[in-house]
Amino acid sequence: MSQAATVGQPPLTMATGSARRVNQRAWWRLLWRDRPALLATLFLVAVVMVAVLTPVLAPHDPLATDTRAKAAPILTPGHPLGTDQLGRDILSRLLYGARLTLTIGIVGAAFSATVGLIAGVASGYFGGWFDGVAMRLIDVLLSFPDILLAVVIVAVLGPSLQNAIIAVSILGVPFYVRLIRSDVLILRRAEYVIAARTVGASNRQVMLRHIVPNVFAPIIVTVSLHVGYLILAAAGLSFVGLGAQPPSPEWGAMVSSGRDYLLIEPHVVLIPAAAIFLVVLAFNVVGDGLRDALDPKAR
Repeated sequence: MSQAATVGQPPLTMATGSARRVNQRAWWRLLWRDRPALLATLFLVAVVMVAVLTPVLAPHDPLATDTRAKAAPILTPGHPLGTDQLGRDILSRLLYGARLTLTIGIVGAAFSATVGLIAGVASGYFGGWFDGVAMRLIDVLLSFPDILLAVVIVAVLGPSLQNAIIAVSILGVPFYVRLIRSDVLILRRAEYVIAARTVGASNRQVMLRHIVPNVFAPIIVTVSLHVGYLILAAAGLSFVGLGAQPPSPEWGAMVSSGRDYLLIEPHVVLIPAAAIFLVVLAFNVVGDGLRDALDPKAR
């Protein structure tokens, strides 16, 4: 039986690798044909490039005030997007805020996905007491509303941008654990996993070579959707004073600091709010496109 399994293993590996290459080409073609997802991807690439080049592109110091140009309207000479209630250039603050906003979403989603991947794979593959304890902890975290849990974490750690990132990072861990665990419970009974065990592969080899690569597709889709959610959550924390603190140019803090001027100079609030809306919408559109492209039924 062992000899038969050994003889049958190479064709299985070759077939799996060939199918994976075909699937990769297929999902790239599907994503390329999805025009909304393609446009959203190009928009996000442009936002990232602008965030990287902010020191070169920003016309003013984002923290510099000018009492002679308070709440200047859009298209004011020297201030294309106007100024806020303290005379700070909105365009410069928007550019520097892009760095903070993208950092919150990307770092938070990466942390949640990494912790969720490790815990979800271990819980689903080994089962037993570890699975029971992990799932009970996840149930406890899921019993709290997301925003309430974030407020509690920030209240304990103290209001700041760093603590807001920690709070929003913790929010996504339970979802990733449950998502990955459910996939692993199916994958560990797959024929190629059983074949790998039969030929003597260790648990570590099975998880790294056969389990983890096959859960990357749902992780990629979830991360792309989760980044937008975390940006929105962090902006909400900053809006109520629990996230980035003044004079930080984080977009949620910009909306919060300018809300008293909504009826007088609406651009002070609407410009950073529109930036949040467009970036979150773009991440959601990209996530939908990836979900459709990576769905085997769509291929």
